[in-house]
Amino acid sequence: MTRASYDIAAAGYARLIPDAHDGRPLDAAIMRAFAELTDGPVGDLGCGTGRITQHLHELGLDAFGVDFSEGMLDQARQLYPHLSFTWGDLTKLDIEDDSLGGAVVWYSTVHMPADDVPWEEFHRVVKPGGYLLHAFKLGNQKRHLDHAYGHDVDLDVHWHDIDETVTNATRAGFNEVARLQRQKGVDEGGPQAFLLLRKRNPEAGSTS
Repeated sequence: MTRASYDIAAAGYARLIPDAHDGRPLDAAIMRAFAELTDGPVGDLGCGTGRITQHLHELGLDAFGVDFSEGMLDQARQLYPHLSFTWGDLTKLDIEDDSLGGAVVWYSTVHMPADDVPWEEFHRVVKPGGYLLHAFKLGNQKRHLDHAYGHDVDLDVHWHDIDETVTNATRAGFNEVARLQRQKGVDEGGPQAFLLLRKRNPEAGSTS
């Protein structure tokens, strides 16, 4: 249902949400911090129409996008033909172990209950000492959408608790580096959260 909804709504999504951080300086700030810390290729996991992938590229990163909606990937390839976008499932990524300098999971888990977020898979593809930036809706609720981006859809949207999210990420092998919580914008349904995480490096001990 989620994939089909985004295939249908892809063009409307690209038109209505064209910019990475339009009017959201706090969101942009934590992504700049991620970019300054990260060394190596970066996967935008759940890239949608590629707007975040492009922003990562503008920040100087070797970024590529992965998404499971062919409709969204078509939009991304049209908008940013200089970047690489491939089909992929977040729960089983076609990416080698320990190969990414960093990963961005920017609202790509909003259609998953907290317990279904594939932290172990994110951990597998990021290299030891590498960073992951995760953006999500902050709270403890679930809503169903029948209409979005100018189309009829069938989507469940989940808000996640930040402490539970950190616990799940830590259990998978990440350490929390920083967190940001902000109140909702005029076009948002609630507060938002951002976590900067780092994959533990066994050679450096658990504090890395």
